Amino acid sequence: MNQPYSQWKAMLAISRASLKAIFRNPSTVVFSFGFPLVFILVFGFIGGSSPTVRVGFSATTDTSANNAVYQLLTKYKTIKVADKSQEELKNDLLKGRVTAILDIQPTNSGHLPAYKISIQTSTASVDKLAILQASLKDIIVNIDRQKVPDAPTYASIDLPAPMPGRIYRMIDFILPGQLGFSLLSAAVFGVAFLFFNLRQALVLKRFFATPIKRSYILFGEGISRVLFSLITAVVIILVGHFAFKFTLVHGFLTFIELMVLSLVGLIVFMGMGFIVSGIAKTESTIPPLANMITLPQFLLAGTFFPVDTFPKWLQPFCNILPLTHLNDAMRSIAFEGNHLIDCGKQLGILAVWTVVVYAVAIKVFKWE
Repeated sequence: MNQPYSQWKAMLAISRASLKAIFRNPSTVVFSFGFPLVFILVFGFIGGSSPTVRVGFSATTDTSANNAVYQLLTKYKTIKVADKSQEELKNDLLKGRVTAILDIQPTNSGHLPAYKISIQTSTASVDKLAILQASLKDIIVNIDRQKVPDAPTYASIDLPAPMPGRIYRMIDFILPGQLGFSLLSAAVFGVAFLFFNLRQALVLKRFFATPIKRSYILFGEGISRVLFSLITAVVIILVGHFAFKFTLVHGFLTFIELMVLSLVGLIVFMGMGFIVSGIAKTESTIPPLANMITLPQFLLAGTFFPVDTFPKWLQPFCNILPLTHLNDAMRSIAFEGNHLIDCGKQLGILAVWTVVVYAVAIKVFKWE
């Protein structure tokens, strides 16, 4: 008696064969593992910190036009001012999002120094404190030269003990960005080349001669891509954590949540790969089309630099990119200790992208 044909077994057979083919392709393995790991190793060994620092001002800070220190601080090239509530600033301070909260008060003593600058910082951002102090001293020296060249300094600096917080390392910013881009590039390029070549080699047409359904063919190939990319994510996270102390606030739970986020990102990005494979006329047109999707996100989605370092006119475009929200969610979970339930905004935007991307993919994808 013949056994009934199993769609699931056929799908898993396709997945196994496809996964073996991926691992046997040296260029795929090197690009997926090597490219992000090189960046992680470089930035991990360099350490250091960003050339700019973000600060906030206390509610009692003198922001009048007479306060030369405040006026110059808001225009200084290495200083970015965070315009948030006091509660948000304190929370960001503890998590390393801002370097310090400054309180600039007039001394009202009738003599110099005319202002006192109190710096409240935390151990989460103490590595950036030197940049802030150097910037403040440079501002005060320039004011002294103009206003009080032969008198005591215009403003004094008070630095109390830092508040306790997590140490924010460069790897805590770089690794999520590299992981996100690795998932993006592997999904878009991998899916685009895979299905284009399967179509050109008439493999898909041969599948039609078997009892397997089309949806199971897609799922079978998709599962192999997902498994390969998740293995890549595991390697990147573990290397970052054990070699360079990448922060996983809640340990294994944080790791699992990062893997769930990686899966969500892969689902979105694979849809983009389906679009590219559907509209590409020849194999040589796939890289330019895929780069049109991946490169803007690589450069503008907060992979190497925070989005708020870009010009304000460009930031709205940065903030609609799916990789931006994947990166933000990963950093929020890994370092700040949030959970998936706290990333509703980012997950919501990724869900919208999923609907849009697959609506387009269904329209343009070709089987033959």
